[in-house]
Amino acid sequence: MREYELEIKKRVEFIRGVIKNAGADGLIFGNSGGKDSALVGVLCKMACSNTIGLIMPCGSKCNYETDKTDAETIAKQYDIASQVIDLTNAKNELTRVAGERARLSDSALANMAPRLRMTALYAVAASENRLVAGTSNRSEGYMGYFTKWGDGAYDFNPIADLTVTEVYEFLRHLGVPDFIINKAPSGGLFDGQTDENEMGVTYRSIDEFLFTGITNEHDRAVIEKFHKSSQHKRNMPVRFGD
Repeated sequence: MREYELEIKKRVEFIRGVIKNAGADGLIFGNSGGKDSALVGVLCKMACSNTIGLIMPCGSKCNYETDKTDAETIAKQYDIASQVIDLTNAKNELTRVAGERARLSDSALANMAPRLRMTALYAVAASENRLVAGTSNRSEGYMGYFTKWGDGAYDFNPIADLTVTEVYEFLRHLGVPDFIINKAPSGGLFDGQTDENEMGVTYRSIDEFLFTGITNEHDRAVIEKFHKSSQHKRNMPVRFGD
């Protein structure tokens, strides 16, 4: 049987060690109202009382409704300081000026929100001597289902080794409300967007493959395709002389 309390203690100690080594005064993370940010937020608050969760709506209707409400509820339940930075106008202006230079692809537009959120997190973190906590899990990492220099950018990540299945298990152990656990995983990049619909494979299948190396032929092809095409996201930039 998994020793959740021991694992939580080790993750909290890890976070405290990162803070001490960096000489930081606090932590900050993007509070999206989703499963990963909920777990990261709880762990960070257990490790450091000076933890802030930024709620950063960026154009999608769901950002202002369900996501924002869920994020605020989690913050209140676990006594996590919460602030809202609305990035919609910033995204609209960036879309306008960049659009004058190039015809922006759907992918370029979708990746704007995560990169603007990263910019906001680091702007506040640098101003208040905080570290930015990452919220990406192992399943997303393997699939490359994250934005390079967006949600893939952080100072440390306390859940990078956990699959989606394991994230849910930790959330249940910590008593996180069912509305977070039952919520369809989504980056909230646009209304109606879900991770599994975009990838064409379920997290259950991805995690089964990661745990056992076994899955059906269709899902294996999808998983291997995503993993191979996203290898550059998991590597540092290529440098002359390396």
